[in-house]
Amino acid sequence: MSISKKWLNEIKWDERGLVPAIAQDARTGEVLMFAFMNREALEKTAETGQVIYWSRSRRKLWHKGEESGHFQKVSEIRTDCDKDVVLLRIEQVGGIACHTGRRSCFFNKLEENGWAEADPVIKDPKDIYK
Repeated sequence: MSISKKWLNEIKWDERGLVPAIAQDARTGEVLMFAFMNREALEKTAETGQVIYWSRSRRKLWHKGEESGHFQKVSEIRTDCDKDVVLLRIEQVGGIACHTGRRSCFFNKLEENGWAEADPVIKDPKDIYK
C-alpha cells in the first residue's frame, strides 16, 4: 500500500504510544482477538498486509503467526469515530487466532456458576508452539 503516512498522526495513541486493536474475521464478522499496536506495528501492518502487534509483555513487535504459522492477512483497516481504536478485518490463516488453540480468544462464557469454556480447542498448543 503506497499511501502517505499522515494517517498515522490522526490515531489517538495512549500515553504509552499504543492503540487498542481488534481482529475481526472479514468474512463472518466474528471477533477473534484483541491486542495493542504501536505506531511501527500499525505502519508495518499497512505496508505488509499481515498483522503485526506490539507485545506489552515482551516489549517488542509481534508478527502474529511468526511461531504458530497462524498469520492474519489484512483485508481492511478501520478506526472508530474517535480514532482511538483500530479494527483489523482479517483472514485468519489456519483458523486459529488464540494461543490456547481455539479459533477466537473470546471463548469464555459467563454462566450461572461463573465462567465456562464455550468453544473447543482446535489444536493442542503443545503441537503449535515447540
